[in-house]
Amino acid sequence: MTTYNQPLWFPVTNASTICMSYFPLSPASLVHISPTLKQIFSGDLITLSCRNSTSGSRVKWYFDGAEQTLTDTIWRIAVAAPKHSGSYQCESNGEKSDVFSIDVLDYAPSASLTIKTGQPVVRSGGSVVLQLDHDDGLEGWKCWVNRGIETNEIELRFENGSVSVVFQPRRLENPETIFWCTDDLRRSNQIMVRTSGKPVSLEMYPVPAVVGESLTLKCLAWGTDQISQTVFFKESTVILQGLNSIYNISYVTEDAVGRYKCNATFRYPGRTVGPPSKVLSDDQEVFVQAPLMKAVLSSNLAMSCSCPRCDSSSTYYWYYKKHQDQPWTHIDSKKGSILPTQSGTYACRAVWATRRSYLSNGHIYALPIMSILICVVTVLMVVGLAVVFFLIYFKKRNTTAPIYEDVAMRSRDIGDDKYEVLQVGAQREGDYDTLHPEAPERQKGEYEALKKEEMKEGDYDTLHPEAPEGQKGEYEALMKEEMKEREYDTLKMEGATGGE
Repeated sequence: MTTYNQPLWFPVTNASTICMSYFPLSPASLVHISPTLKQIFSGDLITLSCRNSTSGSRVKWYFDGAEQTLTDTIWRIAVAAPKHSGSYQCESNGEKSDVFSIDVLDYAPSASLTIKTGQPVVRSGGSVVLQLDHDDGLEGWKCWVNRGIETNEIELRFENGSVSVVFQPRRLENPETIFWCTDDLRRSNQIMVRTSGKPVSLEMYPVPAVVGESLTLKCLAWGTDQISQTVFFKESTVILQGLNSIYNISYVTEDAVGRYKCNATFRYPGRTVGPPSKVLSDDQEVFVQAPLMKAVLSSNLAMSCSCPRCDSSSTYYWYYKKHQDQPWTHIDSKKGSILPTQSGTYACRAVWATRRSYLSNGHIYALPIMSILICVVTVLMVVGLAVVFFLIYFKKRNTTAPIYEDVAMRSRDIGDDKYEVLQVGAQREGDYDTLHPEAPERQKGEYEALKKEEMKEGDYDTLHPEAPEGQKGEYEALMKEEMKEREYDTLKMEGATGGE
């Protein structure tokens, strides 16, 4: 690591010079800010100190010219907000410092710094793994670590074109350590990691709680999860006691500010004899900030992003994740509205050159085609069942249908021979299609019976009306075994001799 001690410079003029000069800290008292930040955003932790004040001397602080009640040499602003924007001065030994101005932006920084592995409270000598993400790439970015007064640079190694990098700082020994990253114009949010020498710690998210959102505090015992009882305190008051090692505030208000701790009763794995351990954690401060400058996502057929409280002339970045436990993925779109192409959860934010809004509400989207496919599958199932039932019904009905059916006939009136052709639908070997049974009584006996024995397949299609002389007025009945009376059809013919 390279030590980064950036002195504060301020302009001074005197009678012997005609130009403005710059030089490091002078013996005169002045205001110094730590950590040294190019921009200050809502939620930042900053510390103002009145330099060169003698030990034990009385210090006066002024904000926008008004004297404050604070008399300590350190003015700690745990959660910066726009209300802290203004001019600061300190007075020591009757001497006032120059004016030091602060402008707190009510937005989020351009990049995001998070804890990838580890906890916001670690044991002394432990460490964490951090991850830096910047949607527009990390070229020129570097990270910093502040341990009280000293600030050091952390060397980053990443490939060209990377938008994310993971790194691990050295072991942590200070009670509080602050991390952040910058390039020439932009910066990330701060991450504060605290240390504790006790085997029990109170865990919380490493950034301030937000009014209107939730806050979770967790009591942890190093090396075991066998906690049999937990007691949570705010200041010295018990707020929760029982088997649950998690304390949740579903809706944060300004009243949540304060110092919290927990007392855990636990056993280490493998230890079965003796009484359980009972340890009280160190105090941890909970800070609360005002509602964030958030974008708003609305959805109808398409999704639209807006930021009513933001400045104009912003672009919009979109984010997507398929499952809730996955990190957000940046979508390559800078429009105010998009038409989603896949199901999942979507969010957006407004973006400017050196700042951005906080992420919007998440919206779960399901492609309409999924609903259509469900409907189609349902219809196909219904149709399939109907077809199956119809086939079963038709099969049962077909097995009980009669063997013989009436057939249609076509008359032929051309040529010398007038006859009608039997139209046989499905003739099986040994079976006959019968003729129409409604023959008039006067035509009985005018025709010869068809002889099954004398017919070959396809030999006869017609009957001849000109019967021999000796056979006028006579006919032979159709003979067929197993046929009962009137179970056959006769053929109606006209013009036979002696038909009266």
